[in-house]
Amino acid sequence: MSRFPSIDVQRLRWFAAVAEELHFARAAKVLHISRQKLSHTVIDLETELGTKLFVPGAQPTQLTDAGRELLQEARDILARTKNEAGTAAVAAPATLRVGFVPGVTVTKWERIWGRRFPDIPLELVTVAQADQESALREGRVDMCFVRLPIDRGGMNAIPLYRELPVVVAPKDHEISLFDEVSMADLVKERLQDTADIDAVGATIELVAAGVGVAIVPHSIARLHHRRDLVYRTVTDTDDTEIALAWPPARTTDSVEEFIGVVRGRSEHSSRSPAGKGAEPAPRKPNPPEKRPRPARKPIASRKKPARGRKR
Repeated sequence: MSRFPSIDVQRLRWFAAVAEELHFARAAKVLHISRQKLSHTVIDLETELGTKLFVPGAQPTQLTDAGRELLQEARDILARTKNEAGTAAVAAPATLRVGFVPGVTVTKWERIWGRRFPDIPLELVTVAQADQESALREGRVDMCFVRLPIDRGGMNAIPLYRELPVVVAPKDHEISLFDEVSMADLVKERLQDTADIDAVGATIELVAAGVGVAIVPHSIARLHHRRDLVYRTVTDTDDTEIALAWPPARTTDSVEEFIGVVRGRSEHSSRSPAGKGAEPAPRKPNPPEKRPRPARKPIASRKKPARGRKR
């Protein structure tokens, strides 16, 4: 049983550095602390133990019998602490934190990941679109499904798919007569500002109350779907693009594996660390993107469409 009371690991490490170097200045340099701070720590330790650990006034520095005994015990404790930390690291693999902005559905990839890598925890984190870059650069997530554009400086990004824009209008609006419309058809409409995707919910409420119409990405319209609204594709305005982004410095095996899951890579692909040495499975071509079905078919009995609109 130890003759010494419980001593925290940091002070044991600092004492052991002096005891092995037998030189306070060199030990302080190795520990990246000041010599004065190291000396005070040793003095406090001697006071606590009620015994001298180093021979007073000895040049060069020498250990006392109590100091040699404590050094042996410190080495055992530090080695045991290191082994326990290593075992804990093996037993609990690092969690992969993946963020996603509003409108992105991640359940499919979460399901595949859970089946393919059950021992690696996956944490899905909702991220406001306004925070998508800061969440990545500040390390709050390891990867993030983002809505482009983003600043590509110091950032990897794999474009995944594009979203069609749709106009959202009240159910009884003339827009409900058509499958799709152009911007010319909306020239006389009051367009709500939808630049802040994170605040679109409030904008949709205004539209439902009869205050204008709004143009949003299709996934955002689906996210805020209401029965008292209709959604029609806009044919001649910019679509938006979803990408998977991450800082190159955080490219780990788990990050590479998740990229493979998202891109549809086979579990036995030779590009996957889990499938090294296996024959790569043939990859099926991606099906063409389907245009969203209109929420309501045009009704022929209503008023004749204006020019430029498609029935």
